[in-house]
Amino acid sequence: MQHYRSLEEVDLQNSWLTVGVFDGVHRGHQQIIRKLTTGAHANEAPAVVLTFDPHPATVLTGRELKCLTLPDERAGLFEELGVDAVITERFTRQLATVTAHDFMRRLRRRLGLGHLLIGYDFALGKGREGNAARLTEIGSELGYTVEVVPAVSDESGVISSTEIRKLIEVGNVGEARHLLGRPYSLHGPVIHGDGRGKSIQVPTANIAYSHAKMIPARGIYACWAYLGDERYQAAVNIGINPTFTPDKQTPNVEVHLLDYQRGDIYGEDLWLEFVARLRDEMKFDSVDLLLEQIWKDVEASRRILRQ
Repeated sequence: MQHYRSLEEVDLQNSWLTVGVFDGVHRGHQQIIRKLTTGAHANEAPAVVLTFDPHPATVLTGRELKCLTLPDERAGLFEELGVDAVITERFTRQLATVTAHDFMRRLRRRLGLGHLLIGYDFALGKGREGNAARLTEIGSELGYTVEVVPAVSDESGVISSTEIRKLIEVGNVGEARHLLGRPYSLHGPVIHGDGRGKSIQVPTANIAYSHAKMIPARGIYACWAYLGDERYQAAVNIGINPTFTPDKQTPNVEVHLLDYQRGDIYGEDLWLEFVARLRDEMKFDSVDLLLEQIWKDVEASRRILRQ
């Protein structure tokens, strides 16, 4: 799969395309992508996804919106779904002023656009004028067809990135997993911490995570942790360590790998998949009470991850 960082890098013919932020690549997004890849490949055409970074809402409102998936993570998920090319276009205020007609003409020229799949509520272009009806009208002129894919719903309603963000924000990683169709993940290189975990015989790996990405609410989680091709059970603390550093502002992500024997892993990329939230972060009156709770968390993590 090719991952382009601008439309100007692309020169394709007869593409099948879908356009959107697709933050999270959740079950609703997956339905669109699978329809795209199945149809494109049946017609011997490239399946292409055009997405944007940063999130348009951040650019248009000026308020930072933490993402569920970083651009490279999104591209990796698209590849798993069979996409042939991903274009991550930089979203700017200038791009937001481009009319739907001008934007679609650009896509037609760069991609040889033949068929466009869009979500039920999709719109693009200045003032979001490019809804399904308008894009179909433009397609009749430029020579592409439009297909609208209905929303995916479950008992809680339409699946959306907004709803998943709300769940992650309060630490409900179990329900987020259901809507995503996979566990919520976080990764980053392992960095040096303050060494406190090692001093109390509970060594932890500190992750330097991207601050553009949403992290779950402070607390203790049972996770699967991946180092290369190796998978480990893990108990993960997201928080400020109120027992020791109550005035800290930015939360750490500290990972205790269960039954780990390999030695130090500084600089290695550590991936986490969040399975369940065990409890809130707590302040303890002594190190002994903290240790007692940590071992309870470790056993709870083992029990959950064995299921």
